[in-house]
Amino acid sequence: MWLPVMGLLIGVALGLLTDIKIPEEYSNYLSIAVLAALDTLFGGIRAYLQEIYDEKVFISGFFFNILLAASLAFLGVHLGVDLYLAAVFAFGVRLFQNIAVIRRILLSKWSSTSQKTEKS
Repeated sequence: MWLPVMGLLIGVALGLLTDIKIPEEYSNYLSIAVLAALDTLFGGIRAYLQEIYDEKVFISGFFFNILLAASLAFLGVHLGVDLYLAAVFAFGVRLFQNIAVIRRILLSKWSSTSQKTEKS
């Protein structure tokens, strides 16, 4: 569980502390890469809460998702089609699904904890 959170904190800190400007022609690639990374991060948190987390799956999924998303964007640019929108839609849907499952798990754990406290 600590690996995704540590990566997120390091990434946010580096982003805030550096003054890196991304050229506009790479904005599609960056937006998809960020969505793919967030999808993988929340998928890792979901897997941890469901007690099926595996670091190898997390790391391989992280790099595979980013490479797949960047490849779709690259192919779309060369075909003259906004193919990156398909990746944005797919990763966006998965991201919201993972967040919904995380919310349900946390709510059920919270409600079971509060019920145990009331019975004591």
